[in-house]
Amino acid sequence: MRHLKERLARAGRLVEIEREVSSKYEAAEICAEVEREGKAVFFHAVDGSHRVLMNALCGREVVAELFNVKPQELTPFLASLLRRFSASCSVEDAVKIVEHSPTKEVVASDLGALPILTHFKGDGGAYITAGVLVAEHEGTVNASFHRMMLLDSNRLAVRVVPSRHLFRMHRDAIEHGSELKVGVVIGASPFFLLSAATRVPLGFEFALASALQGKPLEVFKLKNGIAVPHAEFAIEGVLTAERAREGPFKDITGHYDKVREEPVLEVTRIYHRKEPIYHAILPASIEHKTLMGLPYEPLIFNAVENVAAVKNVVLTEGGCCYLHAVVQIEKTAEGEAKNAILAAFAAHQSLKSVVVVDADINPFDASSVEYAIATRVRWDEDVVFVRNARGSTLDPSSDDGILTKFGIDATAPLKLKR
Repeated sequence: MRHLKERLARAGRLVEIEREVSSKYEAAEICAEVEREGKAVFFHAVDGSHRVLMNALCGREVVAELFNVKPQELTPFLASLLRRFSASCSVEDAVKIVEHSPTKEVVASDLGALPILTHFKGDGGAYITAGVLVAEHEGTVNASFHRMMLLDSNRLAVRVVPSRHLFRMHRDAIEHGSELKVGVVIGASPFFLLSAATRVPLGFEFALASALQGKPLEVFKLKNGIAVPHAEFAIEGVLTAERAREGPFKDITGHYDKVREEPVLEVTRIYHRKEPIYHAILPASIEHKTLMGLPYEPLIFNAVENVAAVKNVVLTEGGCCYLHAVVQIEKTAEGEAKNAILAAFAAHQSLKSVVVVDADINPFDASSVEYAIATRVRWDEDVVFVRNARGSTLDPSSDDGILTKFGIDATAPLKLKR
């Protein structure tokens, strides 16, 4: 995270705020202003002396630079990396356990050591938004992003989505009469953040982080036995059977997610570096959308590749980088575009619409995509509807996640191509 901060500063993408700033609303408000400039913001003094970095992964360009590729090449690059990763993955070779870590320089007893932000007046409370929760159950390790609402000095309410890996691990632990030991890291490397945001088979996030950074991922063990990567902060605790109200929370679409009863994380110990940098993600910001949406693009790319010669995939900003996709293909047979639409929906359950375009259309340019729709679509033949499908509960137009999805074949008939 510190290397990323330095990189942003050298590129002129970092705004530094040296005056004291409040963790309640003020830091979030400043971040929202800086985000419009496409930059990150570093606060030197939140609630006194806490250092906070926000909007660190502020868009496709920043992520592409991590891999030394052009922004328009990022998705094909990551798709290729994921294919190689799945073919040769070895979890054992991907992780290096070390005894010492700079994360363990300071040990604290409660959450007062963290400048946990309150972002908006409608929020249910202060939230940790950039925490990656690492859990181990019966020898399997999972790492995933979860928002965590502050309840008191030693408890957090954790949003755990039903059916996903952490949900199943926690349920199984509770059903067998035990609690789930966990560690939460804040301010880890961007490669680990991207791996934790990507849907991979259970237990493979550490291996993907290793593949992304091109070397084994160093991890160290917390006192409760959970191994986590180096970070600015590490929270040790257990995910209990206790439930607490979590929310409201303004999520990726800018609308408030509903209040739910969620598992409580009891904190037993906190580790952090000397003069740590707390990473916070502003909800509904470009950093939130980048981390939540961009990792789906290579998954869609690889799924479409099974049915068509895919060139690129973009989750559009207008679709919150999550709900709407543009898929670019080199069409060789009629009907491929419709198959590409179905493959995209299968790869990303939350996807609401897909537009498939030819290789001469720039998928990053909304006007170019609209031109394809205007000149190549026959509405009675080229639109696919999938009714009563499971989408995202974050879509405010859905009925608790149930909605109609649609795909548009905006490719030109092969007989008209010269």
